[in-house]
Amino acid sequence: MRKMCSAQLLTTYSTVIQISMFLSIIHPARTEQHVEVPENYDGSFPWYLTKINVATEGQYNLELTGNDEGIFGIDAGSNILYATMPFDREQQAVYRLQVTAKNEAGEILFGPIFIQIIVKDVNDNKPVMAKDMFSGRVSRGMKQEKSFMHINATDLDDPSTANGDLRYQIFSQTPKEPSENMFQINARTGGLSLTAEGASLLHSSQLQKYNLVVQVKDMGDQPLGFYTFANIEIEVVENTWTSPGPILLPENLSDTYPKIISRVNWNSKEVHYYLEGNFPEDLFQIDPDGNIYVKQELDREVQSEYQIQVFAVNEEDVLYDEPLELNITVTDRNDNKPLFTQEMYYADIKEQTAGGAEIVQVSAEDADDPNSSNSDIYYKIISQEPRMPSSVMFHINEKTGMITLQNAELKTNIAKQYSLQITAFDLGGKEEGLSSTCTVVINVVDVNDSPPVFLKSQFGPFIIPEDTETGVLIATLTASDEDEKAEYKLIDFTVVSGNEDGMFEIVRAEQNGVVHIFLEKELDYEKIGEYTVIVSAKNEAPLLGVQYGVSSTATVHMLVENINEAPVFTSEKYEVDVLENLQPGTVVVTVKALEPDTTPTPSLRYSLRNDSTNWFSMDEMSGEIQLIQLLDRELVPDLYIVEVIAWEKDSPSVSATAEVVIHLVDVNDNYPILVGDYSEEFLCTPQQEGQAITLSAFDRDSIVHSTPFIFSLSRDPTVQRNWRIDAINDTHARLSMGISWLEPKVHLVPVTISDSGTPLQYQHIQLPVTICKCIAASYCFREVGRMEGMPTIFSAVSLIVGTLGVMGFFLLIIFVRLFLLGSSKKKTTRTSDTIPLQSPV
Repeated sequence: MRKMCSAQLLTTYSTVIQISMFLSIIHPARTEQHVEVPENYDGSFPWYLTKINVATEGQYNLELTGNDEGIFGIDAGSNILYATMPFDREQQAVYRLQVTAKNEAGEILFGPIFIQIIVKDVNDNKPVMAKDMFSGRVSRGMKQEKSFMHINATDLDDPSTANGDLRYQIFSQTPKEPSENMFQINARTGGLSLTAEGASLLHSSQLQKYNLVVQVKDMGDQPLGFYTFANIEIEVVENTWTSPGPILLPENLSDTYPKIISRVNWNSKEVHYYLEGNFPEDLFQIDPDGNIYVKQELDREVQSEYQIQVFAVNEEDVLYDEPLELNITVTDRNDNKPLFTQEMYYADIKEQTAGGAEIVQVSAEDADDPNSSNSDIYYKIISQEPRMPSSVMFHINEKTGMITLQNAELKTNIAKQYSLQITAFDLGGKEEGLSSTCTVVINVVDVNDSPPVFLKSQFGPFIIPEDTETGVLIATLTASDEDEKAEYKLIDFTVVSGNEDGMFEIVRAEQNGVVHIFLEKELDYEKIGEYTVIVSAKNEAPLLGVQYGVSSTATVHMLVENINEAPVFTSEKYEVDVLENLQPGTVVVTVKALEPDTTPTPSLRYSLRNDSTNWFSMDEMSGEIQLIQLLDRELVPDLYIVEVIAWEKDSPSVSATAEVVIHLVDVNDNYPILVGDYSEEFLCTPQQEGQAITLSAFDRDSIVHSTPFIFSLSRDPTVQRNWRIDAINDTHARLSMGISWLEPKVHLVPVTISDSGTPLQYQHIQLPVTICKCIAASYCFREVGRMEGMPTIFSAVSLIVGTLGVMGFFLLIIFVRLFLLGSSKKKTTRTSDTIPLQSPV
């Protein structure tokens, strides 16, 4: 059966490989490929696994890396990856290969392609019990379906498949009393527990031991698979899960830690204990035998009571029973001395203060039990320094710790400061009590009667260049105060005058009595060349008994140093429109630059740059730019840009540059001209429908001034009758015959072409137009003229008359008659073709 399954699997896998190879042809150029193969393949080798998708053309070689075992190869003709031996999933489940396409020079053409070979599991391993004999213990009163022991087995097959899916089953129970179904086992976990029947019967049963045979099988719920057995010995014991009594533990107990303080017991071999409660993690612990330890000395002042819960769980972390309660009380000892809330107390008292005035209250706290004498505190002054004018200058209330003035003779010239040593005793002040000491420093302070004074009354002068950047420190002033109290030494600085425009910023330094003056705005020597700033120093606290004097005021002198600045044009760019017919000598534009410096006033000069065509000149003194030659927009660009430079006569390097943009404006100064060769053009007579000559005109002026062109004929009635001209668009017109028949010859047609500009420009032309008889619509018939050197009709007649005599007379009479007849006929013909003159439409 197993071989049949393997054969079917191989057949299916071969089909998958073929499909995979087909899909790899349809979908080329993947950079990752995954292939699944079965283990224990017993077919022929090489075993073709998959086609490698290489998206490149031309000659290349495939390089395989990751083949450390040497079991893979690539067929060079088909790019198919193959294996040379079977796989064992239990030895290696995944192989990772890398394929790169390279040319003959070793350069990478494609890749790398990452190929992952996944070995699929086959059920070729049977389950193995952790041991042949398992032993456990079950307590009477054990609840049903709570595992008290576990049977363990392993299988080397893939645990994610049915091959490694192990199931447990009780095969037999001995003895079968008082029921043959006393126990049950979890098919998946191997956990043994009592059935409902077993839980109820075990409590009263007198049996002490049971033997079970347990089977474990792979392939899950499938009937097929490998299996094995194990023997289980179960001991029945009494339930010992009872709560220990309350525990009293003295604080600060000197002993060996960890120290056993209690013990619990769940009567089973498979049991785990743990503790929970309101205690730090490392304070209490329980070992596998149920012994409960305290790991360090306890301190009642930190925590006086602990409530601990003790839990007993099986291997599945399931409670065997409800947790046990353990209460611990920490008893007090006088192990804490009273501690002052501060080691040093500071107080100020003004001289001549009346006796009995409260100065400061000291306070001590004792962490011992407040309901005992261990925390009953008394206060006492131990010493006073200095001891003048009396050794008892102060008094302390032994219960409250309030210090009051006993002697009112406080003078700063006698003592500026007193130091008191205060002791606090517990146990109600008994000598055996614990104590601690603090120091009280009492300052005798005077009133604020010393104003701050500057070290000197005049500062400066400070020389400041006018191009100094803002934020620069200009000066630092210092003032001092002879008062002793810190709050009376705090000094505020204010500007009395000289900084109305906010040119400077006054900043008090972190160090008391020091002030900095910073430049806040940009300086301008031409506006203000000197500053005098008056600064005053005053205490933050009110001054008592005296007034501020001149020594509390300082004068700061600052001189602005002039810096020669570059001139500034009134505009960064000048733009001007210039007509193309502007006459030379005309001023096109005048530029102007200003000199920021005024003392002394330097003279500015101007020059022109980038005038490559030399069309303009510039007046060095006035800044005027003049035209020096005629312009023609049709020959020069519409936009012409030059640069002007302004510089100081005495300092040429101090200069400024501006751009002048000149727009050349077109003027209608060109007449339109006829464009094209019309010598080969002709019109047929009689007139043919739609036949016309297309005329084209051009004007060198801009389109705005020139178009549309107007084509017109002279006002001669004959011309108006014989010809017609019609506009096609702005630049073209059609010339055609106005009547159906004109004499075949070259006619000079008077045509006028005018533009649309101001002033109006026009041109009269005599346009030669050929009129001919047409054999066909596109072929003009022209009569051949007389050839030179041939005799005329009259010379032939004379010769005949001179040689023939009489005969010539008769011929003359005949010729005259024929001539007269011909003239009469021609006159009749013209009369019939005459067309009356008509007014043009």
